[in-house]
Amino acid sequence: MKEIAIVSGKGGAGKTSITAALASLASNAVFCDNDVDAADLHLIFQPSIQEIHAFNSGSFAKIDPEKCTKCGLCESSCRFDAIHTNTDSFPEVNPFQCEGCRLCARICPAEAISVTENFNNQWFVSDTRFGKMVHAKMGPGEDNSGHLVTHIRERAKEIARSAKADFLLNDGPPGIGCAAIASITGTDVVLLVIEPTVSGLHDARRLKKLVDSFKIPMFAVINKCDINPEMTSVVEDFLQKNGIRLLGKIPFDRLMVESMVHSQTMMEYAAESETGKELQHIWRKLNEKVQ
Repeated sequence: MKEIAIVSGKGGAGKTSITAALASLASNAVFCDNDVDAADLHLIFQPSIQEIHAFNSGSFAKIDPEKCTKCGLCESSCRFDAIHTNTDSFPEVNPFQCEGCRLCARICPAEAISVTENFNNQWFVSDTRFGKMVHAKMGPGEDNSGHLVTHIRERAKEIARSAKADFLLNDGPPGIGCAAIASITGTDVVLLVIEPTVSGLHDARRLKKLVDSFKIPMFAVINKCDINPEMTSVVEDFLQKNGIRLLGKIPFDRLMVESMVHSQTMMEYAAESETGKELQHIWRKLNEKVQ
């Protein structure tokens, strides 16, 4: 079983659209949406959820006004400035600022502070028309995205091994943060999706440094290659100089937008279009590289 992570240095590069298209072409595969902060692969896959699980999204402190003596020690000691005095002169915890470090609970002389685990994140195992899918949903402002990605990837790998799948396709998050690191670690191949813009190239450079640190083979696709031909040439030069094999260039195509509106992949909606044929070419090349 080969694990492929499809990533981009920035949001909006077309990573999920391309992942969905490749899912149409990959037989005997399992899928995992690692973009847990803003998951959207399910909008195309229309999954039938089979399992729902809660996931710890961090901890937060709570002060019991019945026990609190208003000594102010917790407020003065909180390095995250998460505790403030309310109109009744009692200290209150702002859950959006609280990091759950437990310092306040440990130093409170009245033992008026407790720390509660928050389970506002969920992850799912679903059936789709392409195969099994593992995905997640984080609550607004919640923590532990990297841990959640690691967790759902492990579950997806278990399912893939059990089903003797040939591929595990990970739709990664944008950027180079915790979730991106968790998406890349231990994969067999990384497919980098780049749009030909200054910001697209800048963030691709950052992502290359991240992938290089894990010594994982990386290939690339330039999406919307015809919106800025001059910048596309700059991107191609960057890829060549850095030894990153370019598997294909996808033009801007309104059919791609229409396919998303109809909750279909490009291969389902317009397989014989120029974009559809290029995606088939990309998958053949990628398949050759991971074998």
